[in-house]
Amino acid sequence: MQEAFDFALIDWSRGQFALTAMFHWVFVPLTLGLAFIIAIMETIYVKTGKEEWKRMTKFWMILFGVNFAIGVATGIIMEFEFGTNWSNYSWFVGDIFGAPLAIEGILAFFLESTFIAVMFFGWDKISKRAHLTATWLTAFGANISALWILVANAWMQYPVGMRFNPEMARNEMYNFWDVVFSPVAINKFLHTVSSAYTLAAIFVIGVSAWYILKGRHIRFAKKSILVAAVFGLMAILYTIVTGDGSARQVARKQPMKFAAMEGLFKGSEGAGLVAIGLLVSNEDDPENENYKDFGFKIEIPNLLSYMAYWDFNHFIPGIRDLMEGNPKQGIPPVSEKIMRGRLAIDALTDYKQARKAGDEEKAMLAEQTLEENIQYFGYGYFEKDPNHLVPSVPISFYSFHLMVALGFWFLALILIILVLLYKGRLESSRFWLRAAIWSIPLAYIASQSGWVLAEMGRQPWVIQDLMPTMTAVSQIDAGMVQTTFWIFLLLFGALLFAEIKILLKQINIGPKEGGQ
Repeated sequence: MQEAFDFALIDWSRGQFALTAMFHWVFVPLTLGLAFIIAIMETIYVKTGKEEWKRMTKFWMILFGVNFAIGVATGIIMEFEFGTNWSNYSWFVGDIFGAPLAIEGILAFFLESTFIAVMFFGWDKISKRAHLTATWLTAFGANISALWILVANAWMQYPVGMRFNPEMARNEMYNFWDVVFSPVAINKFLHTVSSAYTLAAIFVIGVSAWYILKGRHIRFAKKSILVAAVFGLMAILYTIVTGDGSARQVARKQPMKFAAMEGLFKGSEGAGLVAIGLLVSNEDDPENENYKDFGFKIEIPNLLSYMAYWDFNHFIPGIRDLMEGNPKQGIPPVSEKIMRGRLAIDALTDYKQARKAGDEEKAMLAEQTLEENIQYFGYGYFEKDPNHLVPSVPISFYSFHLMVALGFWFLALILIILVLLYKGRLESSRFWLRAAIWSIPLAYIASQSGWVLAEMGRQPWVIQDLMPTMTAVSQIDAGMVQTTFWIFLLLFGALLFAEIKILLKQINIGPKEGGQ
């Protein structure tokens, strides 16, 4: 039961993995998007034969290379943590979760790492078209690598394509394609990579804007902005579309996360969308940090119901409905799920004991009970405090709304930059050039906010409804995890500092051979 868990170990393990994942995600999105921007620039070079496009390609390729190298280092550490800190998780679902990661390492990363060498060192050694092919394959390899990582993560949000094996007490894959093509996986991949493309576009626009403000490499900067802004406009529009689809999947597959990110305490038909809101303690339960209500909000009537179910009057459950149940809407209370979860856990114990004793009839009855209640397996660990089933409402709500607000800012910024560029007024628009520069850190904040929502909004589950985070950790000393947390913090901080310093140095040097 819950009192048997070492929550210091759980918290430090979560903190260490969050630290690694967030640092890793600093480097990944720029790699995913910048690879395609580089490929587009090199395509223009091959088509036109103009050397200025080759110089542009080589310059942005240097920044890509620095980012790629450090991203690989943090990614490898993160995958090792599944074995060191999360061995129970790896045992429980390693048959499923490990498959996409293995494909990513064997196929996608191999493709990416092979052709990146040709991309960097193949200039003037192979034909233009062969080099261009290597550049495009590097871009596709990076994004295919992201596909398998995101498929694995999506499965944690919406576990499909597996069966529970009571003999081994673990889940095993029976349909690989259900895992790959689940609607959650498709939307997560498309939304994540398109947001990464947006970040890369903002990065190129911001760096180029700095050159214009400094009066350096003006022609280079304008052409870079043109490519990045057109690419970024398509990316941000697609990010908005896929974000809408992702939210719809959350509403249907993870209603508690949806209620938390929308700040919906009480469900209703024709639920309104809160555009801006300030959360305060709920007067019905002021001591509970997660049960929040709004002290102030601007709400668009009925829009939340329509966005989630294409129906202006559809019922959207709130946190209270999901916790206490709503018989009218067919929503069982958490107490029932916990009871059925305990039945599943006890049935697994009975099955093992019966098999060990050779009592096949008792084993068969226990297995039947287990199968009937397996979907609520994880709830059985929350008898002592069901309120742990509510994720952090403030973190979920604010991270979601910050991400959305910044997304629309990027859309406005890119459109304005394109208009100013078209009218020949970009050089004189110093406010928007400065706004472009300051939007670089905002793009990273938006990107991190998306992952904070995805992971914190899923809590307390490491696998939705099946495995609570507290049961997934390795049985190791909490002090060891705490020590490695600080070591990783120093290491990743040094890597990030080194990356920023190298990037700033290369940006200050600028493209070689002029480019005015």
